[in-house]
This record gives sequence, C-alpha cells and structure tokens, in this order.
Amino acid sequence: MNAIQKTILILFILMLDRTGFAQKNYAFSAKQAVDFAMKNATEIKNALLDVQIQQQTNKEITSVALPQINGNINGTHYLDIPTTTLPDFISPSVYGVLVQNGVKDGNGNTINFPSNGFGSVPAKFGTQWNASGGVDVSQILFDGQVFVGLKARSTALKLANQTADVTKEQIKATVYKLYYQLIVGQQQATSIDANISRFEKLFSDSKEMFKNGFIEKLDVDKVEVQLNNLKTEKEKINSQLETGNAALKFMINLPQKEILTLTDSLQEEDLTNVTLLDSIDYKNRKEYQLLNSALKLNQLNITRYQLSKLPSIVAFGSYSKNAQRNEFNFFDKGEWFSTSLVGVKMSVPLFDGFGRSAKIQKARLELLKTKNNLDHLEQGISFEVNNASLKIKTAILTLQNQKHNTQLAEKVYNTTKLKYEQGLGSNMEIYSAQTELKMAQNNYYGALYDAIIAKIDYLKATGTLQ
Repeated sequence: MNAIQKTILILFILMLDRTGFAQKNYAFSAKQAVDFAMKNATEIKNALLDVQIQQQTNKEITSVALPQINGNINGTHYLDIPTTTLPDFISPSVYGVLVQNGVKDGNGNTINFPSNGFGSVPAKFGTQWNASGGVDVSQILFDGQVFVGLKARSTALKLANQTADVTKEQIKATVYKLYYQLIVGQQQATSIDANISRFEKLFSDSKEMFKNGFIEKLDVDKVEVQLNNLKTEKEKINSQLETGNAALKFMINLPQKEILTLTDSLQEEDLTNVTLLDSIDYKNRKEYQLLNSALKLNQLNITRYQLSKLPSIVAFGSYSKNAQRNEFNFFDKGEWFSTSLVGVKMSVPLFDGFGRSAKIQKARLELLKTKNNLDHLEQGISFEVNNASLKIKTAILTLQNQKHNTQLAEKVYNTTKLKYEQGLGSNMEIYSAQTELKMAQNNYYGALYDAIIAKIDYLKATGTLQ
C-alpha cells in the first residue's frame, strides 16, 4: 500500500468516526423533555398503537353490517361416475305383457310375477367433467347484537384514547420528577463546589499558618481530610447525576449515546405559587374519564346480550352458472345452465341451555364491579388531593425554614472562619461550623426536592398537570 492509499484510508476512517459516532446535544427545559417523551416514549407509542388497533376493530364491526359478497368457482372430474341403484321399473312392464298373454316358460309353466319382487338396477347419472361458478350475496336486515356493536364503536375508541391519556399522564409525572431531581442534584453539586473552594482556601491558609508556626501540622491534616471528604462527596453526586441523566433519557426514549442538557432552574417562587383548589373535580382525572367510558361499555354489553333474544333477519341471493361435459371442453361451444335465487331467512333463538341468561348476569356483575371501582377511585382521588395539599403546605414551610437555617449556618461558618484566620478560634470550631453548614445545605436541597415532588403530586392528583 503506497502513501496515497494510506492517506485515503486514514481520511475514510476519520469520516466514519465523525459521521457514525457523532453525538447530538439536546438542551431541554422540563416542558420540552415532557413533550419529547409524549412523542417518543415506548409506552406512549404502544398506547397510541392500541388506538389504531381499536380503529381497525371498529371497521371490522362495521363490515358485519355491510353486504357480504362471495364468489365461487368449482371444477370436478369424476374418475368413476357415481352409481345409484334404482327400483327395476322395466321388468314389471315386460312381465305384465307376458302374464296378460298367458305366455309359458320352457317347462310349460305359465309365467307369473316373481314373489320376491323385481329388485333394483344400478345406474350412472352425470358426466365426467363438471364446472360451476357463481356469486352469493347476503345482507343483515336486523340483528340486535350487531346494532349494539355499531353503537359501541365510538365509546370503545374513546376508551382507547383515554387509556393512552392515562399513560401519558403517568409518563409526564415521572419525567417531571426525574428532571427536577437532576436540577436539585446540580444545585447541590454547585454548593459542594463552593464548599470545596472554601476548604481549598482554608487548606492553603492553614499551610501558611503552619509554616509561620501559628498552628500544628495536625490542624493542617484535619483540613485536608475535610477537603478530601468534600471531593469524594462531589464524585458521588456526579455519579448520581450521570445515573439520573441516563434514567431520564431512558424514560423519554432518547438514545443513551446522545448528550442531554437541562436548561431549567428551580426557584422557590416556582413552588410557592401553587393555588390550592377549594373543591375537587373528579372529571379532570384521566383515570376517572376512563372508568366512565368503561361503565358505558358495560351497559352496552348488557343491552347486546338482551337483544340477542330477538330474531335475526338476513336477506340473501345467489346466481350461478354450471356445465356438464364428458370431455374437458368447457371453453368450447356448449351450454351453461343458470341458477338464481333470492330469499329471506329469520333465525329465532328458542333455547340455548340458559347460556344467554348467564351472559347477561355476568355483564351485570361486571357493571357493578366497574361502579365499585368508580366509587373507590373517587375516594382515592379525594385522599390523594387532601394528602398532596397537606404535603405541599408542609414542604413549603420546611423549605423556608431550611433556607433560613442554611443562611444562618453559612453566616456562622464565615464568622468562625474569620476568627480562625485571625487566630481567635480553634480548628474544632471551624470543623463544626462546616459540618453544620453542609448538613443545613443537604437539608435545604432535600426540602427543595420534597417541595417540587409535592407540587407535581398535587397537580397530578387534581388533574391539572400540564
């Protein structure tokens, strides 16, 4: 391989590397992440496919009420023409003439009719080659079950759409929670970075103070231990953020190789502007709408079985051509015979072994079960809303308290650090102040996350999550 060929090969490999393994960067706000999930999440795609499946099922139901037209072509070749035995109708006529004329047999005896009858004779009817072709048409004029099925189509399609809406609502809430969990984690990582910066400055100052004989080497080592602990904590936070980012990409069905950047921030104002509702509107919940549609389908199911007691009426018609040949010459000149008919058939159900009654009773029990589920859902929604209201009030109050504690802890740390730098405080005081600051920060970010989760749960419980 010469130099030019090697250069071309290297350029080709570089092009593959740039085109085949290039990453895309997706910068999403929380709403954009939700919108992406609504279009790409596997669960939602399958739910929307179920809607399309129901649409095709509705077409199947409609097809039953439309005319049914079937064509048929039949060709038969008899290797042996079927034989049929017939009563011997020739011998009686012959014997009748002989008896009437007194004819005698060879022994001189007068011929009479046989006492055991004349028996039967074999006969072949038909031709070796037969062909026929025709069209059959039928149309349902009345069938109670079919008519109820036609009436149920819109409700069944509505049920499929509402099932998809419930899936979307669940995915939406999960995406919001994952998104804001990452936002809180990023803010917590920023605080840890600030703490690391503080301790790096403290570590540098401590080494200078040790050189000048103001503190012991032990004090410097303790500061270094605290600094290393903060760096370890930062690594843990980064690992958790990477895991959470991968989980969010999985939830919205974004390929793991792509880069996902979160653009939203989380402010306390976003959590305190929630308006708590005075009353609960159950109809806002997708699950409630879904069960109401299921209730209507249960009622239609009862009607369907009840109408199955009525007669069904079907009109039908048929037209066919047939031909018989002793040789295969159907396409030559020869006669084809026509057959045509029209008619109406009524089927009257008389007795089915009580199967219909069992189906009606079963459908009524299913209706009662759905009503129980609807009542239970109302109670569950009331509980969710009340519980979420209490949680969001508590979470906002806790968040405000933790924010105040964090501000106080930071103020204490800064004052203690200043005293330590001036030689007026001990290293134990600054370690204690740092520990309290870190604890206050962790409590604050925990309260921040609890508050956003409480808000999402409240909006979901009231059916107002956008």
